[in-house]
Amino acid sequence: MKKYNHTLISSLKSSRFLLPVCLAGLAMNVWADQVVLKNGDRVTGSIIKKDGKNLTIKTESFGVVTTSWDQVESVTAGTPVTVVLQSGKTVQGTLATRDGKVEVAAEDTRVSVTPAEVVTIRNADEQKAYERLQKPGWGDLWTGSANVGLAGTSGNARTLTFTTGLNAARVTNTDKTSVYFSAIKASALSNGKNSDTAQAARGGVSYDHNLTSRLFLDTFNDYEYDKFQNLDLRFVVGAGIGFHAVKTQRSSLGVLGGADFNHSSFSTPLIRDSAEAYWGDDYSYKLSAATSLSQGFRMFNDLSNTGDYRMNFDIGASTKVAKWLSWNLSLSDRYLHHPAPGRKTNDFLYTTGLGVTFAR
Repeated sequence: MKKYNHTLISSLKSSRFLLPVCLAGLAMNVWADQVVLKNGDRVTGSIIKKDGKNLTIKTESFGVVTTSWDQVESVTAGTPVTVVLQSGKTVQGTLATRDGKVEVAAEDTRVSVTPAEVVTIRNADEQKAYERLQKPGWGDLWTGSANVGLAGTSGNARTLTFTTGLNAARVTNTDKTSVYFSAIKASALSNGKNSDTAQAARGGVSYDHNLTSRLFLDTFNDYEYDKFQNLDLRFVVGAGIGFHAVKTQRSSLGVLGGADFNHSSFSTPLIRDSAEAYWGDDYSYKLSAATSLSQGFRMFNDLSNTGDYRMNFDIGASTKVAKWLSWNLSLSDRYLHHPAPGRKTNDFLYTTGLGVTFAR
């Protein structure tokens, strides 16, 4: 009898710990979103969004999972989501599938539609990001990176090199604004003789406005100074048409072309004013969650002086080291077919180092 009582008491004590665990597990299953596929597979987690033909779910064990919407047999969302229907109506509420239809239960209404009538599903974070894109302020949605580098020596020779770079972009549903700047200044003191060894600055702004989902209007304004190319100022303003050849979450490729006006003032002294036809591309690729790559190329053919041309090529990479800290690398090449007398055709400018990343 004592042995029985001891066993009973031990069981009761254990149940005090097992009961909360079981209830917690039951609550997790009740409140977690569930998706059942037509092949019988079941995915449990949190629905992020349904965009286009795909449904994205965040799971605890497998991370973010994407599946085709037409392969979904049933779906349940215990946490309220925003649902956009084919009719244009937007409903916020919990989600469940009954008798082959998707039901959205809001506080004061219940909507039942076929799966084909569901255009978009967004969780709270996705909806907030979507609303922010609708009417953003001019100071919103900017992302980019900036870095400063400094190197020097002291002793038999004294050298000092300073570099800086900035790349920023603001992308909305209808347009894209980009700003860039890079500069280098280097000097050396050897045998009592002080001399500059590099001094250049390049910068500009571009604005693209979507005309359709694929076509966009391209405008830009570039500035350049290069002491050792005898270039006091190159001012270029132009406009053209572009085409989004690739546009996915990980990569984008735009090809574009148009016309521009080029004013180049040299210290020789020499001034060139010319009309140009340009073409090129802009490419970006997200290698991983931390690393991204960007590349841009422009070919400028001189229409005022047939046969003359120049080329711009830029490539850069940025890797996040911490939330706000990144390692940046940029290479910039400017080729001038007809440079100032006695100067080379190519000028490279490269910068690397730690920098800050920002997004708002």
